[in-house]
Amino acid sequence: MMTAHTVTALFFLLLTASYIEAQELNCRVTVDRSQVQGTGVAVFATLEDAISDYLNTRKRTDASISTNERIDCTFFFTITGYEPPEMSGTLQIQSSRPVYNSVYTTTLINFKDNKINFKYNEGDPLVFSENTFEGNLTSILDFYAYLIIAIDFDSFSPRGGEPYYKKAQDIVYRAQSSGESGWRAFEDTRNRSALLSAYTDTHSSALRDLLYEYHRNGLDLMALSPDKGRHAITSSLIHLQKVHEAHPVSVGLEIFRDAKLDELVNLYTRAGQEERNKAVGVLEKVYPSETQRMAMIKQGVNK
Repeated sequence: MMTAHTVTALFFLLLTASYIEAQELNCRVTVDRSQVQGTGVAVFATLEDAISDYLNTRKRTDASISTNERIDCTFFFTITGYEPPEMSGTLQIQSSRPVYNSVYTTTLINFKDNKINFKYNEGDPLVFSENTFEGNLTSILDFYAYLIIAIDFDSFSPRGGEPYYKKAQDIVYRAQSSGESGWRAFEDTRNRSALLSAYTDTHSSALRDLLYEYHRNGLDLMALSPDKGRHAITSSLIHLQKVHEAHPVSVGLEIFRDAKLDELVNLYTRAGQEERNKAVGVLEKVYPSETQRMAMIKQGVNK
């Protein structure tokens, strides 16, 4: 018969084990096959389940993560072509993180990959390999999983995602030798190679400093001191300017725009005119076509 002490010890042991073993991603996966005509749904349902299991049940770091600390993300596949076993289409990925002392969550990346091609037969296992190219589908999944983790870790500690950018880089190197599209350097400015370079190349890596200062020094302080948090966000925008000056066509600038401009409109509604002008002074140089949102920030309105 277990004593109260034994039960308590067992409870904490299980709690600790749960904390250590939790996977990093809490990923919602959708495979949309509505654009593929005359095809049964079974293979797509099986694929959706296989991808969800692959992303959500594999631990990819040594970090101790509790269940409620897992990274919320979405993978939305739109299949536009299917000639068994070949599938092609697009993938929209998004991840977010909580803001300290609030119920607010903020988007870290919202990106659409237009070069998704892979082979899949119903019931095929998705095989993970640390060192070899096992197929384009698992390489794509691993690449975005590590990128999401790297960006998330960068937002909590200065360049904290470094090991996981390196993991993503290894995947790119292996995939480049496969001949599959979407991986080759200089193939276009928005493929997976270019996406990773936006965070790792010397001329654009200030984006990573922006991630930390904007989120940890800025948003995470807003609940305690809105003015102090917002001032830190304004100061962090200098890193965005550095990226623009060094590499004006970096896909990282597009990612920040899609994830953050609407958020910035909201943040500056209560800022003073001087601070709003300072923010717009940076943002309108980087995003000259965003005249409506720049005007909203200048005026301190969100309508």
